[in-house]
Amino acid sequence: MKYTLSVLVENHPGVLSKVSGLFSRRAFNIDSLAVGITEDPDISRITIVADGDEYVIEQLEKQLNKVIPVIKVRTYKEGEYISRELSLIKVSCPSKQRLDIMKISELMGARIVDVSVNTMTLQFADTLEAFETLIDLLKPYGIREIVRTGTVAIEKDSAVSRK
Repeated sequence: MKYTLSVLVENHPGVLSKVSGLFSRRAFNIDSLAVGITEDPDISRITIVADGDEYVIEQLEKQLNKVIPVIKVRTYKEGEYISRELSLIKVSCPSKQRLDIMKISELMGARIVDVSVNTMTLQFADTLEAFETLIDLLKPYGIREIVRTGTVAIEKDSAVSRK
């Protein structure tokens, strides 16, 4: 099962290395990792998506809480958070297929950010499931390149008010 962890850390050099090192020392794979400064420039949020069972995730959460620059660790439960991933997708696009790709883009909520003679680049920010659907729709046209940010997540207000 995939778990999404939100780790608030002090914004200092080397903190990401300490956090990711905890995963690698335990031979645990990270599916997605995104880091960014929060509303407080002294604090960063690391969003980690990892595959594992409840026991392993609980142990990782306990170990993360022992790392000095870590302020708070939260494992999100299904339904109590919103997540998105940003991607740029470059698709082969001869002029005769341009309209088809534009329709797919509009249908899926992707933005066209670059057009050349033979390619079209789409920007897409949505869930992993929606990303996979878009990729399936674009594969027949020839995907040339994909760049992804990794998942970012935030707790829903309804989840926060239950504390």
